[in-house]
Amino acid sequence: MSSAAQHVQPTGAVAGYRPERTLRLSVELRRQFKRRRTLGVLVLMVALPLILIAALQLGGTEEAEENARINLVDVATSSGLNFTLFVLFATTSFFLVVVYALFFGDTVASEAQWGSLRYTLATPVPRMRLLRQKWLAALVLSVGALVALVLTALIAGGIAFGFGAVQTPVGVTLGQGEGLLRLAGMVGYLAVHLLVVGTLAFWLSTVTDAPLAAVGGAVFTMFVFAILDQVEQLGSIRDWFPTAEEFAWTDLLQTPVDSGDLFRGVVQSLVYAAVFTALGLRHFSRRDVTS
Repeated sequence: MSSAAQHVQPTGAVAGYRPERTLRLSVELRRQFKRRRTLGVLVLMVALPLILIAALQLGGTEEAEENARINLVDVATSSGLNFTLFVLFATTSFFLVVVYALFFGDTVASEAQWGSLRYTLATPVPRMRLLRQKWLAALVLSVGALVALVLTALIAGGIAFGFGAVQTPVGVTLGQGEGLLRLAGMVGYLAVHLLVVGTLAFWLSTVTDAPLAAVGGAVFTMFVFAILDQVEQLGSIRDWFPTAEEFAWTDLLQTPVDSGDLFRGVVQSLVYAAVFTALGLRHFSRRDVTS
């Protein structure tokens, strides 16, 4: 047997090559964390609660916009936990949507735009592994940003308004321990629900070489559904919109907790996320990567 043949596996790969060892998640996370957009988002996550604290202390909340479920603005300054709930309420419809769309939508399209995507694949990194690692990295960064927002709001809000119990607008009081437990449930629900916009942006990221198109397309789509959700003439059709249960996490403030909308929101979000992720994998597996 020639020396050349000894260095080739039966699959045709070079001896010692292991696809599962290429582009480890820790490597991808380090690459993504060093990017300016990642650091910028984390800075905003820390700065936003501080800005809201200043706004609440300088101005009143008497003319705050009411929500169909629970108006958390009126009790935002009751405690650090209440302030954290208000921050989640204020960021659910827009800010967190943009963050998830940014991390998921920028991950593939940006490398295609820079021209480095084909070199990564030529390392060689299997396409499906590359896409999986980028998906997981985007998930870690998105959830990490959400947790950073909550922890900053909890600590800063506690310092500003005290570390007391949760006071809901309907007069229900939850102890600090129970309040923290329910807050963890709310964060978990949002982490899953926001996968809808994240995976939609991820799919678009495999279709286009323009990160702005992927991120903007996902955000715009969610906004369209949010607007259509206000059209009562659509009836029960609205229950199937990806934005239908975006505020279902506020049900965790009820006693007893009504888990119907929460369960529906989780299942529906996972189905949407699975479909969009599958579409992204399918398109990328057939894509002619020339950039």
